Amino acid sequence: MMGVCLRYAKSYDEAEDILHDGFIKIFHSLKSFRFEGSFEGWMRRIIVNTALERFRSKTQLYTVEEFDDIEEEDELDVKDAPLDVLLNMVQDLPERYRMVFSLYVLDGYPHNEIAEVMQITIGTSKSNLARARSILKSKLIAYWDDQDQKSNLRIC
Repeated sequence: MMGVCLRYAKSYDEAEDILHDGFIKIFHSLKSFRFEGSFEGWMRRIIVNTALERFRSKTQLYTVEEFDDIEEEDELDVKDAPLDVLLNMVQDLPERYRMVFSLYVLDGYPHNEIAEVMQITIGTSKSNLARARSILKSKLIAYWDDQDQKSNLRIC
């Protein structure tokens, strides 16, 4: 569950706080678990909701007009990027972009659910995702340029 928290938190300490608060909610809600799905999935949902509650309580949300013409950006070419590098790039995104990116890409939420849980419009969700992807794309390009420069270095 710590991995889930780290996707939504800006720092390790904040992730620990989310995990702690989430487990308190889990223990208080054990009686409501209905054994219809996996226990892990139920716990994950509580942890994600705890992270979202924390986000909503401390962040002023910016709204954007609904955009029907926001195009999904091309898939990022991340196949050769090390996982730790990618996770650090996601971690460095501005909070509202990181939250939407994590919910949409990593957890598979549709925009209408993201909009509902984050209390933003669907257009804002799409816009934040597009901006997150754009930032990540720029960071990946810079990373690959840096890697190319390092591979071209010769030690005499």
